[in-house]
Amino acid sequence: MRDVLGHFVSGIVVVTGAGPDGPLGFTCQSFASLSLEPPLVNFCPARTSSTWPRIREVGRFCVNVLASDHQHYSAGFARSGTDKFAGVTWSAAPSGAPILDGVAAWIDCSLEHEYEGGDHTIVVGRVHHLGADESRSPLLFHRGAYTLIAPAAETEQAR
Repeated sequence: MRDVLGHFVSGIVVVTGAGPDGPLGFTCQSFASLSLEPPLVNFCPARTSSTWPRIREVGRFCVNVLASDHQHYSAGFARSGTDKFAGVTWSAAPSGAPILDGVAAWIDCSLEHEYEGGDHTIVVGRVHHLGADESRSPLLFHRGAYTLIAPAAETEQAR
């Protein structure tokens, strides 16, 4: 199943929160826009995540859409038992959750719903604030590896 579904290209996000003991965050590949009215997004952390329950307690989080040069964020926030924010520059979203410097986009949310989804949890967040840097391309994941969007000039030449 992983091999076949790996043919679907996805972006990579880091979900962050402002915990009582400092910033929290984890890498998540399963993220999507859910609804425009009301404004909702969803993502699916693994049920084994030790970070999501701590962000859930806060009830507010920021989804950081990683940019093409953020493979180090993807790998760093996927680790457990380390200081994921060591050397990471960030600013606070209106909720207080970290917005990682240089991300392609960010979405500041509150927890709306949570559902069981097999070995993952389906989280629905209500969007309160968001922003994007149009000059940044997203980091993509395809067939088990990072990949990039071809620049527009290369796409036009291929036609």
